[in-house]
Amino acid sequence: MANVLVIGSGAREHAIAATMLKSPQVEAVYCAPGNPGMKQDDIRLVDIDELDFAKLLAFAQRKAIDLTFVGPEVPLAMGIVDKFQAAGLKIFGPNQSSARLESDKTFAKKFMNRNGIPTAQFKTFMDADEAESYARTLALPVVVKENGLAAGKGVSIVRDIDDLRGAIDASFQRSDEILIEEFLSGEEFSLMMFVGGDQKVIFPISQDHKKIHEGETGPNTGGMGAYSPVPHIDEEVQRATIQQVVEPTMAGLAKENLEFAGVIYIGCMLTDAGPKVIEYNLRLGDPETQVLLPQLQSDFYQMTIDLINHQMPTVKWQTGEFYLGVVVAAPGYPASPQQDIELPNLPKNVFYAGVVEKNHRLYSSGGRIFTIYNHAATLECAQAKVYAELSRIDLANFYYRKDIGFRDIEVSQ
Repeated sequence: MANVLVIGSGAREHAIAATMLKSPQVEAVYCAPGNPGMKQDDIRLVDIDELDFAKLLAFAQRKAIDLTFVGPEVPLAMGIVDKFQAAGLKIFGPNQSSARLESDKTFAKKFMNRNGIPTAQFKTFMDADEAESYARTLALPVVVKENGLAAGKGVSIVRDIDDLRGAIDASFQRSDEILIEEFLSGEEFSLMMFVGGDQKVIFPISQDHKKIHEGETGPNTGGMGAYSPVPHIDEEVQRATIQQVVEPTMAGLAKENLEFAGVIYIGCMLTDAGPKVIEYNLRLGDPETQVLLPQLQSDFYQMTIDLINHQMPTVKWQTGEFYLGVVVAAPGYPASPQQDIELPNLPKNVFYAGVVEKNHRLYSSGGRIFTIYNHAATLECAQAKVYAELSRIDLANFYYRKDIGFRDIEVSQ
């Protein structure tokens, strides 16, 4: 029987660990550092920070860990996979060189250009005056991006020319290098896949809701909810995305010696000219993972091991149902979330994130607190089930969006 270690502490890692435990081959799943909400699913918490590679490696060796799965982006960018592989341990995720496709936006955009992958026109700057001068040559709105990892929040969309310099200066306060991009209009969707060398497993399409308020308004967050599959991203669009984005991405990885066993998350925009890449992430998305992994009906552990060995796994997904998840956050998120709010009793279909335990009760600790999910034969029914559950819970001290799934529900009405 196998022992699995999951690195990270959020709802994504809760979903990964809980899905691993469903495998008949897995005896125990540890999560470092995890969160106390995970204990409801018999996940074993390990009090080691996700960036303390020496202690994580020693723990994996001591506990004879058969597979380590890295959830968040920062340990990947800092080279955790290289450390584990050097010690002869199986780990799922990109090495530090490949992880630049997420951690270095300039590197990623140049990779796309070299390999003929459609994306927005862009230039990179280390000087505010030069950035402003270039941005003024583009049609409004324009996009200002910080280079580096920003937890989904390092992007400003400038719609008024009077706001341009302020957005550029604010980005330079957080990053030495910024990108100015043309604005892509269309429908955003997420295509995630597991890869192992030249093998790939494409997940069902999902859609995140990034803005804090209903109707996709307000500042960007780490994600306020997701649903899957996404009916209006139909088979024709998916085929075009595979042909124009996925296949040249895989070919580029092979050509540039960047192949790995791990996750490629492609943030796509369906424009009038076809699908274009907004960004790569080299890990599973949050909250998309919370509505994707519950759809998996085959062995998650075996799938991951097969891909590490560059073998094509046998994979089965559910068909015929929609999965929808709503993120419940602390008030004040994303700018200054309130802390230490006691959680009410919650149902089992919850993946926990920012929580701590005191006197056998859970309290908020962070921005996004938990994701509640459900499924049904129609998207409307899945949405209704989740919001009916939320309405029965006393969440007066918390915040969540009331319209997750609205795009496809509006289309169907």
